[in-house]
This record gives sequence, C-alpha cells and structure tokens, in this order.
Amino acid sequence: MKKINKLFLLALCGLTFGCNSQLDLEPQGAPTTGNFWKTESDAVAGVNSIYELYSDDDMYGRGFFWLNNASDDIGTKPRANAERIKNFQVDGNESDTRSIWGKHYQVMKRANDVIRNVPAISMTESIKNRILGEAYFNHAVMHLELAYRYGDDRAGIPIQDRSNPENIYVSRAKNVAENYAYIAEDLKKAADLLPYFSSYSAENYGRAHKTAALAYLVRTYLYAKDWANAEKYADMVISSGKHSLLTNYEDVFKTANNWSSEYIWSVTSSAKDTRVGCIFPGVCLEDKGWGLYNGWGNFYPTKELYDAFQTGDKRREVTILKTGDKFMFFGQERTFNVGAFTVSSSNRTGYQFRKYMEPYSYANPIGSTINPNGDKPSTSLNVPLLRYADVLLMKAEAKLMQGKNADTEINQIRTRAGLAAISGATITDLKRERRCEFGGEWTDRHFDLVRWGDAQTVYAQPLHHADGRVIYPARTFNPQVMNVWPIPPTEIQNSKGSLTQNQGW
Repeated sequence: MKKINKLFLLALCGLTFGCNSQLDLEPQGAPTTGNFWKTESDAVAGVNSIYELYSDDDMYGRGFFWLNNASDDIGTKPRANAERIKNFQVDGNESDTRSIWGKHYQVMKRANDVIRNVPAISMTESIKNRILGEAYFNHAVMHLELAYRYGDDRAGIPIQDRSNPENIYVSRAKNVAENYAYIAEDLKKAADLLPYFSSYSAENYGRAHKTAALAYLVRTYLYAKDWANAEKYADMVISSGKHSLLTNYEDVFKTANNWSSEYIWSVTSSAKDTRVGCIFPGVCLEDKGWGLYNGWGNFYPTKELYDAFQTGDKRREVTILKTGDKFMFFGQERTFNVGAFTVSSSNRTGYQFRKYMEPYSYANPIGSTINPNGDKPSTSLNVPLLRYADVLLMKAEAKLMQGKNADTEINQIRTRAGLAAISGATITDLKRERRCEFGGEWTDRHFDLVRWGDAQTVYAQPLHHADGRVIYPARTFNPQVMNVWPIPPTEIQNSKGSLTQNQGW
C-alpha cells in the first residue's frame, strides 16, 4: 500500500522552525479484512490512520470555523453561505459545512476499528495501551465536537455500534446527556491508558496523551453542566504538574512554543508538506496577502471583540491588528491598513486577527514557516484546540456555578494579561476573560454564548466595523431551534430513516 509522509496531526514540527524529520505511515482507512490486524505494525498503522482525516479542510481547516462565524466576535468576507450561517438561515446542506458530520463519523469509525481489533494482537503491552488510549481519546473528541453542536435534551447524536461495524444505521441517542456520559467513559479509559506527553520523544509529538484526555473530560462535563466533575478533572490536570501558563501571552502563538507547557491539544501543522496541515492561519490572513502570499481573508475580528478588552490588556494587540499598528511581514515592518498594506474591499471589519501571524514575520518564509502552496496555506504554527488557560477558566466557571470563589484561577489569567487582580470575581468577569483570552480561537465563542443562555440577547445587538458603521444588523436567534445546528440533509437521506432532523430546522 502506498505510503504517505508526515501524516497531518503527527507532523514533526519541533522546537525549531520547520520539521526536522518525517514519519512514514500507511493510512489504512478502515482496515477490517482478515489479512490485517495481525501484528504490532498493523496496530500502529491502524491508529495512525485515525489522524489522516484531520488535515481535511472540512475538519480543522475551515469547516467548524464557518460555524464559529455565528458569534459576535467574527465578521466574514461577504459570501452567500457565510451570510446564511451568520443569520441562522441554514439548512445543513451548505458546501462549507455539510461534510463536518460525515468526516467526524469517519474518524470515529477508524477509532472503533482499533478498539475492536487491537486487544487480540500479541504485542508490547505499553504500545498496545497507548494505541488503545489514542483510539478512545480521538473517538471522544470527535464525538464531543458533534454532540454539543447537534444534540440537545430532545435528541442526542448517534452512538456507533462499536462491536458491529456493519450496523451503520443507528438512531439518535435519547438526549445529549447520553452522549456526554458515553464520551466521559471513553476519556476516562483514554486517561488510564495513555502516557504523559513528557514521556514522548519528538517523533511521537502530536499523539494523544494523559492530560489531554483529562482536559477534554473537563470540557465534556462543562457542557453537561456537571460542575463538580468539571472542577474535579481540572484539578487533576493542574495537580499533574505537567502544564503552566507561559509568562508572555504572545509567546503562546509562536512556532517555537508549539509544544510548550501551555500545550494540551492542537492541530499539528506543517509548512513543508504541501498536502497536509491546518490552513486556518492562511484563511485569516488578509485577502491575497498584500500580493506576497495567498491569504484567503475569510475571518476578521469585529469592533465588539476589540472593545471587549479592558484598558491595559496585553492580549488585545496580540489578538487583533488595527489601523496604524506595526507588524512584521516577510521580514519587514509594515503598517496595517496604511499605504501598500491597506486592507482589501473584502475585509468586512477593518481589523485582522494577529494571533497566527508569527510564521509570516520572517524574511523568505515560503517553504520554511509557511506552505509553498498558497491553496493549502498551512504554517509551522500549531493551532490550539485546548490549552492550559482553558483548563483554568473552565475550572473557574465550574466553581462559580457551584457558588464557590474562583479568584485564584481568573487572576492567573488576568495577571499574565497585565491586568490587576480582582476580588469576588463573578460570572460576568469569567465571561469577559474567556472572550478576551480565546478571541479568534477554536474554543468557540458562539457555543459559550449558547451554553450560558446569552446568545439570544447578544445577537439582538448589531455588529460594527472599526470605523463604527454597522456591518451586521441585529439578528434573530431562537434558542428553541438555534441552540443546535441542522443535521446535513444528505446524512438523513443516507440513514434509511434512522436519523431525524433537529426540531425547527
């Protein structure tokens, strides 16, 4: 079977720019035939195949980020599907998002193949445990990402028949609570089986590890509103001693810190392999990159996000470029939205996300820190999916929801941001810190608002350009319908009646 080099999530982007070594991996898809699942090599190849789909643009390249566009933090290049998403007028068949459901279930299917077949293989016990832990972890992450976006208390999402891969027509879970319970059990198994990240050598960076499983347990329990368990597992991550905040917020978004103490789980990327990697930095870069690179200019920060930062918050300038700001681009200092670096007409807000710009700052970055293929604009920077700051703020939210004091966790975040410590922090303080800490990241402001019950009120307010003009008028958000997205109609058609659409869509 033809081999591919440097599978997306396992690309070896170490502590220097670029990638110093490669893995030769055989993506097996869903190998179930009798001539496979016999040896340790088969088991490794099987688990590696789980990661192959992560480089798909409909996964972490763009797919879910189009749904994140619904939030008040983001304005997009004007295009029909983006406008439909922004105004909650979708049917689930939009070309930008309709593959999300199927791609996630493909990854879950591959994980289940590993879980079902690897236990019977005679092999090194520590490697077997790691492989099974990886499978449980990746299945849980995929499951969670769909569960809270498509499931609610009226209907969850289908739980695949792990023991029978031929049984593909599975009805929806009774409610999303069933999904959260299933996900939590998978993550607990993963945490028991996986090693700590610190035990990995560089060629295994990007594989699932113990504190990643524990951190996703925190996120799972947060969405399940099981505050006590969210706090419990956050404490387990914290007390492990394996993670800490970097001193400088800006350093989080530098290639040299891809595997820093703040790393928990990221989209491992590549600037050298033109087939793989997370394209999100290029998707956020100014349209056409001022003639120097093929930026896509799809996502821009709103004035509402810019104004959410308090005076003196160091995170604002790290997160957002505004008119007149100096920045390094292709080895020279430039001035944003001035002269040759004026933004294009497709820039909806007059700002740009700055977080992912470090790989573009060097002289001659093409082929070293940014992808030579502008149609696959990945960079050497790993895009965070869950970092240590999130664990702290999820713990703070869980404590506040239980009536406990969360000053310690919130002030760790504020202190790094250059802000004064506060006393008696409230849920309002927590909401502001989440917004400012994770602006433009995967953490998903939209579903924070849904989880808090704030979406209807927030979306009833217009959104603005940097110059103060309205770019999106007030929007109508009906929580009874729009707290979840519509399931792609093609998936319903293919299910032979086992899938039903979310109510109201």
